[in-house]
Amino acid sequence: MYRKFRSEVARHYRNILGWRTNRKIIVFESDDWGSIRMPSKEVYQACLKAGYPVDRNVYEKLDTLESNQDLELLFELLTGYRDGAGNHPLITANCLVANPDFDAIAASGYQEYHYESVKKTFLRYPGCERGFDLWMEGLSSGVFRMQFHGREHLNVELFSSALKNNDADIRFAIQHNMPGIMSKANGDTGNHYVEATNYRSQTGKMEVGRIIDEGLRSFAALTGYASESIIPTNYIWSPDFNETVFKHGVRYFQGYRKLSEPGLNGNPKVVHTHFLGKKNKLGQLFLVRNGNFEPALLRGNSAVEGCLRDIAASFRMMKPAIISTHRINFVGGLEISNRDHTLRQLKRLLDTIVTLWPEVEFMSSDGLGNVIAKDKS
Repeated sequence: MYRKFRSEVARHYRNILGWRTNRKIIVFESDDWGSIRMPSKEVYQACLKAGYPVDRNVYEKLDTLESNQDLELLFELLTGYRDGAGNHPLITANCLVANPDFDAIAASGYQEYHYESVKKTFLRYPGCERGFDLWMEGLSSGVFRMQFHGREHLNVELFSSALKNNDADIRFAIQHNMPGIMSKANGDTGNHYVEATNYRSQTGKMEVGRIIDEGLRSFAALTGYASESIIPTNYIWSPDFNETVFKHGVRYFQGYRKLSEPGLNGNPKVVHTHFLGKKNKLGQLFLVRNGNFEPALLRGNSAVEGCLRDIAASFRMMKPAIISTHRINFVGGLEISNRDHTLRQLKRLLDTIVTLWPEVEFMSSDGLGNVIAKDKS
């Protein structure tokens, strides 16, 4: 009972500061689309056999490139619902526009890093060939709005350093088409190679800035529009990159209340705290997630109940509900029951939303950003 009470207090506390509205707006923000992560069941088993504890990290165990069927089933479900203005529930799909080019890396004698467009990545994987075309179809039908998450979900500085040091773990990863790998060390269940915007030196920081700049150019070329919002990978970000993304049309930052800025020269990281509608000196606004729908991380049925309580608290506090729901929930390439369970839970969630709040408005992150910016002006 005490734990439930604390959870309810926390739901309301995180909605105290920031922009308010009487409108019942719901945004689903979903990260990691287009990233390879764990390539296949066979590679997963090879990792276990080699001693990598991939069974102890849910992202290594379940997250993989979205298939044609994953996208088709998700879109079919979403198009079955509309709000009062005729809008479908839509996924703000925070995408990666590239992945490592493992063949080119191997051809360099494992000495040089190379990457490929996400369109090429989709074509490489059986059952995923229509992935990018489906992204565009989802965009046209109003259920899938791509925004920028990064060039690739990979720390290029760390990866390249391991390459040059002839690191055996990275050799294993490349040979199995994995963008990064876990450590075999006891107690370490993370994959630090996926922290794309982390850096350890001034040179590394400059490289991250260059990659972000290049990634945003690629995003616009691929989708045909600039990404007005972004979400930094692993919620790691330096304000020094704000001007770079501003030049590409980025006006809104997605994320939670806190973003971590890496430290240099042994200095500790700096944690920046934000609230909904907060402006930086360039006028860019922060959109703060205040809800979660993560069935793959929770399993069971608690994801729906928890999300509904998040939404109710946000509406009670006159805030839009900005719900985090990662791609891992919607993919079935490693475990089909994972995707099917999420779709059942999503249907139950949407059925309840349109019943409890018939005046609901479904929006994308950049759409919400535009509403807040207009209201503030």
